[in-house]
Amino acid sequence: MSLKPNQIRYLRGLAHTLKPVIMTGNKGLTDAVLKEFAVALAHHELVKVKLGSEDRVERKQQVAELVRRSGAELVQSIGRVACFYRRNDEQPKLALPG
Repeated sequence: MSLKPNQIRYLRGLAHTLKPVIMTGNKGLTDAVLKEFAVALAHHELVKVKLGSEDRVERKQQVAELVRRSGAELVQSIGRVACFYRRNDEQPKLALPG
């Protein structure tokens, strides 16, 4: 699934008021973090993650890994915070604009 620019803009607006649901520590992306991320995506569809790494390159790698392993779409990444979206086909919560 690829998000259209107007859908990304809509999701960024919704994500603005969200608090981070997942926070990574110094150990990076552990199996437990990935599992909780998958659960949060299934429940909320739109999830904000706070990355604990100081290194910009490492944060980019973590974001790419989260996208790759979860099947989510990156909505926005600013500094240490990234927002992800994955539609729940069984019980959709958000209606995206066409």
